[in-house]
Amino acid sequence: MKKYILSALVVSAATVFTSCNDMLDTDPRVTDATQATFPGKIGDVEALNTATYSIMNTMGGGDADTQNIFYWWELMSDNCYGAGGLQDNKVKSLHHLVEMNADQYEQAFVLLYGGINRANNQIETIDNIDWTDNKAKRDQLLGEGYFMRGLYTLWLTQLFGNVPLITSTTITDDMKVEADAETVIYPQILSDFVSAKNLMGVEKNPGHANKYVAEAFMARAYMFWAGFYKKAGELASGSGPAINLLEQEGCTGGSLSQADVVSGLKDVVASGAYRLLKDYRSLWQYSNSLLWDEAHDGKNHAYWFIADMDRNDCFDMPGNGNGNPEELFQIQFMNASRWGIGKWDGQSYNGGVYSAERMYCNYLSVFWALRVNGNNGKRDYTYPFTQGWGQGTPSCNIWDDWTTAESKGGYSDIRKLGSLIDCQNEFSSDKGLKGYTFVKDDCEESGYGVKKWNGVTLDALTGDTPWWEAVSPEFSSGGTLGLSMQGSHFEDFYLMRYADVLLMLTELTGDASYMNQVQARAGVPQTAYSLKAVQDERRWEFAFEGIRFNDMRRWSGKDSGESSYAALALEAQAGKKVVVKGNTSDKVTMKHMTCSWKKRYADTNGFLAKPQNQINLMNGNLIQNPGWDAANPETQYVDLYN
Repeated sequence: MKKYILSALVVSAATVFTSCNDMLDTDPRVTDATQATFPGKIGDVEALNTATYSIMNTMGGGDADTQNIFYWWELMSDNCYGAGGLQDNKVKSLHHLVEMNADQYEQAFVLLYGGINRANNQIETIDNIDWTDNKAKRDQLLGEGYFMRGLYTLWLTQLFGNVPLITSTTITDDMKVEADAETVIYPQILSDFVSAKNLMGVEKNPGHANKYVAEAFMARAYMFWAGFYKKAGELASGSGPAINLLEQEGCTGGSLSQADVVSGLKDVVASGAYRLLKDYRSLWQYSNSLLWDEAHDGKNHAYWFIADMDRNDCFDMPGNGNGNPEELFQIQFMNASRWGIGKWDGQSYNGGVYSAERMYCNYLSVFWALRVNGNNGKRDYTYPFTQGWGQGTPSCNIWDDWTTAESKGGYSDIRKLGSLIDCQNEFSSDKGLKGYTFVKDDCEESGYGVKKWNGVTLDALTGDTPWWEAVSPEFSSGGTLGLSMQGSHFEDFYLMRYADVLLMLTELTGDASYMNQVQARAGVPQTAYSLKAVQDERRWEFAFEGIRFNDMRRWSGKDSGESSYAALALEAQAGKKVVVKGNTSDKVTMKHMTCSWKKRYADTNGFLAKPQNQINLMNGNLIQNPGWDAANPETQYVDLYN
């Protein structure tokens, strides 16, 4: 098989199955180098490493409904509806676990294999370089290659289940067929994380993995495998089985036990390298100091929700926001996006090349922003929040469930209003504003918005310009896209926070002291351990961060039917009242578009349909997931609102 080595400047990927026998990297800007000559110096390996990571930007910066898997997992959970406009059918199909067409989910499939291919190339060519006197550097870069291969493979199999396991740029016969996730893929994933843990150092380099990041993701992967596949139940009882590991550099084989996973998490805690921020709001861009200043200058608008904060705790102050000490791992963004590179450059995947436009801005800030209609996004109406597509609106369920928990516990959880916009109350006259407008082309408006990611503006700026453009000249003039509303969003997307380390430890050990730290920051009374308490804390703490759906799945177990935790939580959406087409006087009752949420979950186990194009290219060696027979009308999108 011909193998191409990517240019150091290339940040897009399009690894696809081109036949049942070959996988090619079809990136257009390849060099004439081969693995025999490239990489030839340390800088080349660092460039390969950057290219391996950049797949995350491609997913995080492009159209969220077609390739942002973290957004998908929120849409598929009980935290969000599909919503959006009448024409926004991709988000609604994700929410209802159906498909619009047989290749709807192909972009993520292709991108993740692209990342795996890059990681494999990085691993295989590492010793082209003479690493004399630089062994630590070599091991770090090799460890990052193993880590990213494990991470992309984890995401791929969580999306699609059994898939081909690709561990080399040379495709062997056993890679030409799909592998069993439970017995073959997860052992490889966890072996990759063990290799990464043992090879990498502890130095923190934002946007890159280190030993502690590997230990945290090792726990996340193990807990999904033990809960979903092995149905381990309540892990605090020590019920998690051991998983066999493979021999490879950094991993001597043997097995990984639940106790090993706990030890890794405790290593993160004992290191002192990470900590919870004092104020939960410090994690999110709406607490920036420029907005805080406007809340105290007495001139015009004042954003009440952050007025009581210490200015030193604002998002953009040292130690908070992007690069903060609670972040273990994140997708970072910068002002380097361009229009016109986010298209399939051809009529087919074989002849075309995919690369995400806007890949260096956080496009979730547009997708989850308030849907524009009339006055939404204007300062006198929805200050400080700007306009966007209004897709994936928060469900009534997360607000109602959270409010019930507060009422029963007799407390106010700052994370609720720190995560959600209560649109009618937050934009009301008693807040000095003129009110929120329900949108006439919106399908499923709950009356709530996603505060964590919604774009934020300032009185000091004009139009819908995001606050980033007032930070420094590098963010000015609408960003490199030349369009402020879409281009100027640079909030990190968190993939692993220290809060997750603490909550995983409580779930694995039953020691509530870790969970209590998270509760204390939120103003929630500290409670004794129970699985229900951990489940609630995880839902509240990580709302809209792409974690909820796979938590639901691992608490349910595979093939658990319509009475599982996930199925029942999803079905609880049925009957909720939503506003459709702006008509607040005659709300519509939420219903599933083809059958029921619990049936679609039970039929699919939460896996998406494998792309039919890839199934065809694999000549029967890639098998469609259960619950996705295209001839069954329950699997197909139905327009509920036109």
